[in-house]
Amino acid sequence: MMLTQDMLEKVAKNARLNLTEKEMDEFLPQLKDVLNAFSELSKVDAKDIEPSVQPVILKNVMREDKPEKSLSGEEVFANTRLKKDGYFKGPRVI
Repeated sequence: MMLTQDMLEKVAKNARLNLTEKEMDEFLPQLKDVLNAFSELSKVDAKDIEPSVQPVILKNVMREDKPEKSLSGEEVFANTRLKKDGYFKGPRVI
């Protein structure tokens, strides 16, 4: 694909970039190189290759959630003196 100065100006306008002439002269060869790299990829025969959406196999690393015996109310409040009516008592806010 032949990339011209006009095409680069259109791309810059669509991206809402205000490029100077110096920037255009700098970016035009770089953009040509990028497009050439993608055109090389299009030449690769990949019809027998299965598409890969996720290159890394995803698996659940969390343990299975199993119900277990929990602490009783007496055990929970055993090491505090700041308790009232089955709750922890904290400092007054207001």
